[in-house]
Amino acid sequence: MQDDTYFEEILNKYRADPYDYIDILTAHTGLIRFSVNDNESVAGPSGEWHHIAGSLLYELERERNRKKVFSASNGVIASLEKHFEGKFVEAGEKLMTIRHPLKKREIIDSILRHVLSIFPAPERAKYFFCLDIQSKIEKYGQRAVSIKPGDELFTMSLMKRDTPIYYEGEPGIIHSVYFSSGDNIDQGTAMIGVCPQDKLSMIQKIIERVKAEWN
Repeated sequence: MQDDTYFEEILNKYRADPYDYIDILTAHTGLIRFSVNDNESVAGPSGEWHHIAGSLLYELERERNRKKVFSASNGVIASLEKHFEGKFVEAGEKLMTIRHPLKKREIIDSILRHVLSIFPAPERAKYFFCLDIQSKIEKYGQRAVSIKPGDELFTMSLMKRDTPIYYEGEPGIIHSVYFSSGDNIDQGTAMIGVCPQDKLSMIQKIIERVKAEWN
């Protein structure tokens, strides 16, 4: 009953506000020239390989070098810090927020990140599943693979050294995988989501409800 109430609260949150709010920050110092206005629609990358850039958001000029910054997602400019126009700004300054309408798949992924036990990358490096886990995933599928604290899970490749990474977290099955073996992963980035066996049917019920309610 407690789980039902918790999941209903999460669903109600997305029913009331089915958006993601993406803050756009300056990558480095420079002079700002905006290319968008408040409430303007913007598009993310397009094309078969996402090779066509999204909408131009702003230009950042430093030492006569101009860098164009394009939108990485579709949405609407929800707030624009207009007072920065033509001004020199520091790195990490928030310039605008994009209100991105969440698709069904994104809502499901966001809910899962709330309810699964997430295992993050311990530091920036290249990661591979250990051979035993990789073999089980290839043979049975990830959701047939159970893990528990202390199990060897990944091999971390950093500075030409390979280090085994052991699982720390709630025991369960590997429900979601957020990376491809061999990827370079930033520290703190989610790598897998683990689901306790007793919550699997409840999570599946939530996924089915999202699929039924959202287009």
